[in-house]
Amino acid sequence: MIAGRLHWKRAGAKLPGRIGLAAFDFPTGTLVLTEAGTKRRASIHLVQGEAALSAHDPGGLEVLDMDLAAFRAALGAENHTLKRALTDPRILSGIGNAYADEILHRARLSPVRQTRQLTDDEIARLFEAARSTLTEWCERLRREAGGEFPEGVTAFREGMAVHGRYGKPCPECGTPVQRIVHAENETNYCPRCQTGGRLLADRALSRLLRTDWPRTIEELEERSAFRAASSARPRPTRPSGPGAPA
Repeated sequence: MIAGRLHWKRAGAKLPGRIGLAAFDFPTGTLVLTEAGTKRRASIHLVQGEAALSAHDPGGLEVLDMDLAAFRAALGAENHTLKRALTDPRILSGIGNAYADEILHRARLSPVRQTRQLTDDEIARLFEAARSTLTEWCERLRREAGGEFPEGVTAFREGMAVHGRYGKPCPECGTPVQRIVHAENETNYCPRCQTGGRLLADRALSRLLRTDWPRTIEELEERSAFRAASSARPRPTRPSGPGAPA
């Protein structure tokens, strides 16, 4: 679902140009599969029977259908960062990049915290944050769709706390939201609410800046204030006219 979308059109609708991949015609309408962007990841599998279908199930558990004990067992089966564990469909089902950021912000946990480092209280907090975040957004998106087939599907939505809000104030504490980028995935977080004021190292940028990479939100704010003061300071004008130094 990075760039793939499903659209419900009138019966017999044609595929839309370059992004159209497949159309499924039904008596009441046509379901159209599209994929934007230059990278093609979409695939269609034709299977028969429940056993053949289950072979495509990665095995992740549904957060809304499980209890705390099952959630704890799923997280602790392997040691991963929380961001990876939440988005791994072999562990938990249906949590993408955007909602993992929102869940971790609500739980006040760092995205790079290891699953096996969590206390019982933190696991319980993460479980409740996951259930409440997913429930609230499901209800909100259903209301917005108004009973129709949902269009305008996106991972960036008004009202999100941190995802897609890099540089904007955290709704809880006002600290600018930060990010780390790995491959094509971006993780957004609040350094005050989630990491105790520590800035997480962006693999590319922190390696480039090395010792100049700020370690805390305080260092970042000090540097930002210094740059703002420097840019506001009037610069000396260069003399011109006859006799002026070259």
